[in-house]
Amino acid sequence: MTEKICLEHFGRTERSDQEDVCMTKMGWKQFALSIVGAMVCRIGIMGCYPLVPAFFAAVYLEENGRWLLSVGMIAGMVAFLPISVIAKYGMALLVIGVTVRMSEWVEKKCSTILGAVAASLGTFALSIFGGIFDIRNQISIGAAICEAVFIFGFVVLAARGIHLFLEEKEKPLQQEGLQGAYKEQRLLNYAKSFEGLSKTFLSMSKKSEMQTEELGRIQQEVTGRICSGCDTCAICWAPADPTMYELFGRLITGLLQNGEADEITRKELERNCCYAGHIEREAMMVFEQARLNKAWYNRLLENREVIAQQLDAMAFIMQDCANETQILDGQEKRKLAEIRYRAKEAGITAEEVHLYRKNDGHMQAVLKVRSKWGNCVAMKDLTKAVSGALDLSVMAHKDSRTFIGKDSTEVIYEEEPMFHAVHGVAKLTKDGAAVSGDNFSCMEKEDGELVLSLSDGMGSGVRACRESELVLDLLERFIEVGFTKETAIKLLNSAMVICGEDEGYSTVDITSVNLYTGETDFYKIGASATFIRHEDRRVECLVSTSLPVGAAVEVEIEQAKKQLANGDFLVMVTDGVLEYLQTERPEEVLEEIISDIHTNHPKLLAKKILEKVMEYTKGEVQDDMTVLAAAIWEN
Repeated sequence: MTEKICLEHFGRTERSDQEDVCMTKMGWKQFALSIVGAMVCRIGIMGCYPLVPAFFAAVYLEENGRWLLSVGMIAGMVAFLPISVIAKYGMALLVIGVTVRMSEWVEKKCSTILGAVAASLGTFALSIFGGIFDIRNQISIGAAICEAVFIFGFVVLAARGIHLFLEEKEKPLQQEGLQGAYKEQRLLNYAKSFEGLSKTFLSMSKKSEMQTEELGRIQQEVTGRICSGCDTCAICWAPADPTMYELFGRLITGLLQNGEADEITRKELERNCCYAGHIEREAMMVFEQARLNKAWYNRLLENREVIAQQLDAMAFIMQDCANETQILDGQEKRKLAEIRYRAKEAGITAEEVHLYRKNDGHMQAVLKVRSKWGNCVAMKDLTKAVSGALDLSVMAHKDSRTFIGKDSTEVIYEEEPMFHAVHGVAKLTKDGAAVSGDNFSCMEKEDGELVLSLSDGMGSGVRACRESELVLDLLERFIEVGFTKETAIKLLNSAMVICGEDEGYSTVDITSVNLYTGETDFYKIGASATFIRHEDRRVECLVSTSLPVGAAVEVEIEQAKKQLANGDFLVMVTDGVLEYLQTERPEEVLEEIISDIHTNHPKLLAKKILEKVMEYTKGEVQDDMTVLAAAIWEN
């Protein structure tokens, strides 16, 4: 506890020292500006001193050192200006100060334009109507206009330079802390995804004993091989006579416990069945095969530790986080200053601003901000300021606050992609099935990537639904932690081989759209065709012949790449949509259907496709049907 208190005290002391240094540096800069303000009072032309209100307004717009500036300017006017001039420009400074402070009180901000207008119009009014105030130093209207224009231009142009001069640059510790906090947050996000993966793998429990369903399957397999050809089969296995059921149960129990049937069971079986020897031998073979399958299943589950080791390779991804982005603070000082200046104009104090260049070449801005006057400022005002300073469209992360308050908060901005996507889905469940075996996923990542996934579990009903749901859950988690699509699919296939049984396979259809460029990658593993409808209603078809995930140890990934443009549509379907079109060329028929539908709404497009397909199936849903449609549009 003592050590913790000491460390906290040391931290406070270090921060206090930094603040003292900062105040010292800011103090001499404000003092220097007050001296300059006093000196500009000596600069006049034809009885006018436009630099007095202009310089005062440009510096007064800054929050710090206003009293020192006022003292310096008043001292300069008293020392260098005639008494007749002091009255005019003294009142001009008063007008500027009141206007700026009133704006800050009412609007919680004061823009440079407003300060410039107050300085120019105030001085112009005093020059023209000075007689009302008994100001003797009156000038012509033309000279007054020229003076006002000069003042306005000077304030607008000089305000940025003065802000840059007053800006404190030497904050290495704070910069490092902010960058470290950002990286820490990213690592925490990765950790959450790894935790989800761990839970998923742990849910794949081992088989300890033979289940009732497995024992029943062994009985059916044995009786199907031996008893199906016997004339007395219906008599022996009649539901009213439980003799054979009891004997077979005792046989299986003996095989389960001792590896062979006991002598009593064997003799009773011989008295009741002439094929008793065949039944015992066949039961032993089937039972041994079942035990072998169970052993292999558990052995494969043990290999999840190997998969965990593969996941440990993500440590390299985490290590690369430090080098993933290139800091641009040294090269982009002007942009940093511009962001601070524009934020100030919006009533926001940018305590820290850092620019990064990511590996994909896109810009990223990380800011630590608070409202200048303790009020709530809309995040859109900061977004506008950052966009204007960087001369590109940016967007805040989805988890960013809506408003900026008095407490400091960190905001991360990314370049806004060229395109945005809208998606919709339509589904039909197989007749007689409780749930659909098809599942879909739409994931838009913060790096501007849209990932559309569609999975069809083999068969229908609850089991197929669980299979496809597991596939998409694993796929999303693999992609979230940073794996490439190819690596994610391979790991997914390994996981499904481990947990899959009784031909529990699932197809995987992945479409990855780069919203910055429109470049689109297609990954198909046993999936049905994907269709692209261009703006001119021309339709492309991408087909696949690979096996589904979990069907083989080595997965075959069929990949294609296309360039999408504004107004293009993506249509992904499961096999139930194509297989029951009752035509030799179902892909061509579906191309015509998609081309003939006149709508720009993805959900409506998906719904109308299913309606057209149902006309071919005469209203029957012989398999689960899912249509996932998406469109991209320029921002």
